[in-house]
Amino acid sequence: MYKSISGIILSGGKSSRMGTDKALLKLGDESVIERITKLMKSIFDEVFIITNNPDDYRFLNLPLYEDIFKHKGPLSGIHSGLFHSCANNNFFISCDLPLISEELIRFVVDYKSNKAARYCFAGGRHQYLAGIYSKALLPDIENIINSQQDIRDEKENRFAIKNIFMNFEADTIEVEALPFYSENLFFNLNTPEDFEKLKRILSS
Repeated sequence: MYKSISGIILSGGKSSRMGTDKALLKLGDESVIERITKLMKSIFDEVFIITNNPDDYRFLNLPLYEDIFKHKGPLSGIHSGLFHSCANNNFFISCDLPLISEELIRFVVDYKSNKAARYCFAGGRHQYLAGIYSKALLPDIENIINSQQDIRDEKENRFAIKNIFMNFEADTIEVEALPFYSENLFFNLNTPEDFEKLKRILSS
């Protein structure tokens, strides 16, 4: 159990492609968010959720915080998580990743690094929402958001998480060669088709 690192679950997305809150979808006797919460509570002493629909998550009996900057995507979720955390280092996981494993989380947490962030790289993609972020990033994230509040071009991904690393270096952890790695670890839940595939994976 890690006592000096907080575990933060991001569940602030609109779930527009799913048509309903994907975190509340049932996988047998438990919802997606319950599955992730149970995993995080087995690893971290402090666990809380960032959500803009707190009433829907009160049944979890965990601290719930909303985005301070609304409608800015996962970057605002990381900002709110760092703002409310008492820890210097914080492991963030998105509710989009229901198949993440304890082995992977512990590997990322234990990975030796002196950088302000470290996150996984797998399947040719940076997995920003399975990583450690230092509270030292908070002012820079806030500056990124504040400096671009008035930009109206929605096609410009100005609030992308990668923008944090314009001023801070991060360690990218390549995990595909690890003995416990599976391509399903970063299975991303976004659509009804994804949900059906997820159920097939879990039943196999």
